[in-house]
Amino acid sequence: MAKGKTTTFYCQGCGYESSKWMGQCPGCRGWNTFVEEPKKVNAKGRVSSGNIHMEQMKPMSISEIDLRDEDKVRTHIEEMDRVLGGGIVPGSLTLVGGDPGIGKSTLLLQVCRHLSDDNRKVLYISGEESLKQIKLRAKRIGEFKDTLQLLCETNLDTITTVIEATKPEIVIIDSIQTMYSEEVAASPGSVSQVRESTGILLKIAKGMGISIFIVGHVTKEGAVAGPRVLEHMVDTVLYFEGDRHASYRILRGVKNRFGSTNEIGVFEMQRVGLVEVKNPSEFMLNGKPEGASGSIVSCSMEGTRPILIEIQALVCQSNFGIPRRQATGTDFNRVNLLMAVLEKRMCLQMSACDAYVNIAGGMKIMEPAVDLGIAMAIVSSYKNRAIDDATVAFGEIGLSGEVRAISMVEQRVQEVKKLGFTTCIIPYSCLDMVKDVKDIKIIGVRSVQEAIDLI
Repeated sequence: MAKGKTTTFYCQGCGYESSKWMGQCPGCRGWNTFVEEPKKVNAKGRVSSGNIHMEQMKPMSISEIDLRDEDKVRTHIEEMDRVLGGGIVPGSLTLVGGDPGIGKSTLLLQVCRHLSDDNRKVLYISGEESLKQIKLRAKRIGEFKDTLQLLCETNLDTITTVIEATKPEIVIIDSIQTMYSEEVAASPGSVSQVRESTGILLKIAKGMGISIFIVGHVTKEGAVAGPRVLEHMVDTVLYFEGDRHASYRILRGVKNRFGSTNEIGVFEMQRVGLVEVKNPSEFMLNGKPEGASGSIVSCSMEGTRPILIEIQALVCQSNFGIPRRQATGTDFNRVNLLMAVLEKRMCLQMSACDAYVNIAGGMKIMEPAVDLGIAMAIVSSYKNRAIDDATVAFGEIGLSGEVRAISMVEQRVQEVKKLGFTTCIIPYSCLDMVKDVKDIKIIGVRSVQEAIDLI
């Protein structure tokens, strides 16, 4: 009898398993994503049934389930609670991803400090740092209570035993790429180990009612290293964004089974750790030049939060045969489309000009509502005419040059008014939504030509 194969092939994008190598994955249609790894041996990843109460195995009608907001555990970090949907849900599994050195471990250690101050039992498990290294970072953040316990371990069998013995309320795993199970014949960080380790932690969270945070490293493309199926297994996916050399950090929720998605929390990295930015709009507009052409303020919605951003544009004559176009913080193709609309509908000859568009502050905005701001900034730089510093413009631009309606106009105008701006340019079809807003001049425009005439 022929001896069976001891290796198999996994897709790094979606976790698809195959007995042979293939150029294109049938699951996610990605090219050259298969890697060869040892075949897993009886990877059960079970939690002892003694920890699962019998009442959890009994079906319940939906009317018998009592759901209260106080069931969520507050972290006392408002920006973190906002992204999580009000707090930590017991028995949830949360994935926190981000670039190396961005502040993932620092943020979770600050969460541990606030939870320990509430006398909640927290277990911090690190597979990358020693206990002394964690202590040094914790000393910089502040004082901790004895309810926070530290463990340096990478073997999931040992970790499972410790969790069953200590029964903490919150567990931090830093990071999932360093964890391994002896039942899987693969190295830590491989596709099969990351997937199997997450499956074991998921059963611990659901079976024992423990909230678990797992830290995941990201690839150069910005996705969490390992199979894409990892994001489907967890309840919440948080991404920590921002330039590691800058002071600001943005915590973005891209998946949340317990709250709204696309919420963001803004932090500033300081000597004592991450500090909340209560007013992101004021933080993003800090340092805006006065009386400069090619600069205007627009408003974008991040979840339920309006944020004012400065849009900068620089248009100049090109020295080469092919003009250069560059966009930072927004969609490059969208900028090209808006410039084509301006050339066609307003007869502006910008085909021989270099154009650079920048969202100041490092924000990445893909919402079409900033189209009007981008177009006005480009024309302002092209004509070398400054826009009034107290003016804010937002609206979506169509291919015919019309300014189309956008959502949540009243919230945007209220944010503009709160920060002291006096004029707001919005789509004409949205005027009825803000007719009750006082003490601010609101101008409705039907086309981009009307908006440019106001400059």
